[in-house]
Amino acid sequence: MNKEIKSKLAPAAIGPYSQAIEHDGLIFVSGQLPIVTTTGEFPSDDIKEQTRVSLMNIETILTEAGLTFANIVKSTVLLADIHDFGAMNDVYGTFFQAPFPARAAFQVADLPKGAKVEIEVVAAR
Repeated sequence: MNKEIKSKLAPAAIGPYSQAIEHDGLIFVSGQLPIVTTTGEFPSDDIKEQTRVSLMNIETILTEAGLTFANIVKSTVLLADIHDFGAMNDVYGTFFQAPFPARAAFQVADLPKGAKVEIEVVAAR
């Protein structure tokens, strides 16, 4: 049975999906845009700041589930511009410690609301 995980401190879903779902000890966190919860806006157009806010939103949802970044086993990073990979990676690396989770990163044609980055993760209890 699926259990919804929802944090009031993270941005509400902008469509018919959950912030996260737990199933058999795995937590699937939906892609997080760099939306600042208190304003409903992006912090800036800077990829580093957008990456930081996306990861902070993930942290908030994981905390609601009683987990941390150490529980993440896989992440997927969607970038509006693959040339932002290095700057995104600089910030991404500050949120994790070895052993790092598996990861895929892709450039996509566009992201919701014109974001530069969206990040989803899978975590395990």
